Amino acid sequence: MSTEKNPTLVLTDDFAPGEVNFIKVDNFKFFYGKKEALHGINLEIPSRRVTSFIGPSGCGKSTLLRNFNRMNELIPGVRHEGDITIHGTSIFDPSVEIIALRRRIGMVFQKSNPFPMSIYENIVYPLRIAGQNNRFILDETVERCLRSSALWDEVKDRLHESALGLSGGQMQRLCIARAIASKPEILLMDEPCSALDPIATAKVEELIIELKKDFTIIIVTHNMQQASRVSELTAFFYLGNLVEFDETRKIFTNPSKQQTEEYITGRFG
Repeated sequence: MSTEKNPTLVLTDDFAPGEVNFIKVDNFKFFYGKKEALHGINLEIPSRRVTSFIGPSGCGKSTLLRNFNRMNELIPGVRHEGDITIHGTSIFDPSVEIIALRRRIGMVFQKSNPFPMSIYENIVYPLRIAGQNNRFILDETVERCLRSSALWDEVKDRLHESALGLSGGQMQRLCIARAIASKPEILLMDEPCSALDPIATAKVEELIIELKKDFTIIIVTHNMQQASRVSELTAFFYLGNLVEFDETRKIFTNPSKQQTEEYITGRFG
């Protein structure tokens, strides 16, 4: 289905990058059956910035991340209260098509998951399932996405070889290239570097900083050093609550909440 039926989810020429309530989470609660995993989260995320979600395992950061593209709805027995809006439009509005929403919100997972097909076909897959078969458009998309993911020079001579022959770091950058093929506005990253070595991690972090020129990026990470390196804003979660949300520099040097300071200094977590 075309995103033209839902124009409110598309950036307009007069939209100001950095607008505070580009993504707004309003008293959002989320339940797995009877268990309340998120407790009344309120959060406003600006556009074209990198926002990190930090906190110990099980604190709700990935749960919230996966609500932005309604991926959690694939789990039986879940429900929510409150709202999440993008450009002022609720993502839960009946007029919002989930497929169209997910085209506007790319996702990169903890473990790289290239499809068992060529590098070329991995990237154009989102376009093909949308009915795009124009060779010129497909070729242009492949080069654009591989250049954006800093992978073009490494794979331009092997585009029709299996993506499974790439290194771990290259696979993750390929997955980022695939995620941006449909030109989303938002890029969600759930622990994208947790399975990578330090060199590959550094390349992905450099890529994240470069991509924020064109995308609003939200990254879940257990690595607080990574959050301090790549993000301008950081949200600290604990036991399903948003404890503190502020500029990354302030979170790591002068947090407002004692609980944040204790986590940042390693007293728990």
